[in-house]
Amino acid sequence: MGTERAAVAGGWIALGLFGLALAGAQQLPFEPAHDSGQSITGAFEGWFGNADGSFRILVGYYNRNLKQEMDIPAGPNNRIEPGGPDRGQPTHFLPGRQWGVFTITAPKDFGEKRLTWTLVANGQTTTIPLNLNPLWELAPFADANGNTPPYIGFAETGPFVQGPGGQSISLSATMPEALGLTVWVADDAQTPGAGPAPRTPPVTLAWSKFRGPGAVMFANERPAVEKADFHAPPSARFSGKASTTATFSEPGEYVLRVVANDWSGDGGRGFQCCWSNAQVKVSVK
Repeated sequence: MGTERAAVAGGWIALGLFGLALAGAQQLPFEPAHDSGQSITGAFEGWFGNADGSFRILVGYYNRNLKQEMDIPAGPNNRIEPGGPDRGQPTHFLPGRQWGVFTITAPKDFGEKRLTWTLVANGQTTTIPLNLNPLWELAPFADANGNTPPYIGFAETGPFVQGPGGQSISLSATMPEALGLTVWVADDAQTPGAGPAPRTPPVTLAWSKFRGPGAVMFANERPAVEKADFHAPPSARFSGKASTTATFSEPGEYVLRVVANDWSGDGGRGFQCCWSNAQVKVSVK
């Protein structure tokens, strides 16, 4: 009986000590976030198949700096191997977590091969693997509730493309004139969860610099999407368009990215659906 009581008492003491240790651990301070000086890490989001039997590897990144945007040209400090160093990755990095920014096409026979993306930022090196592990297969064109990504077009007659693979167009600009940028979007306007439809438009847009030698200034990085009627894809319940302008600090070859999110938000709230990418390649003279 005494042994049982001692065991019970010992159990309560251990539980109490565990609780104190847990409380102490919960009070340990985290390292504060930094405005600059931190690393940038690539983010392997997963992969999905193409109709022709090839694959798309979806990649984003995490810039641990709160304010520091960085330009890291493709090369020793920003390389994807083998086949690189340039595999179409960004060379301009925004602060924070950026979801599914670009894709890399892998051939049908890629199999168990892998790529690596190495970034050197503020003297700190990070490397991530990119592969076709079955555990990382994605469904970026429809979530479990049937929600699909917005469509993006660069003309009201299309073509309209949806999903993270996106499409691109080429434009030219002359300094110091501003370059007009207009996109047409359409969406199924499916509400996330069982709640009522949000008061915001079904599609939001965000423009950013993806590549280029100088700074890019947008009149509005997140232009409002206004409802517009045009011949949208049949599944769309909402259609609209949005416009902004971009100016460039120096001549050269640039790539601008525009991402369209539906009500599921940035990165699909971690479910890898439903957003769409598009790029504008600009030759600035």
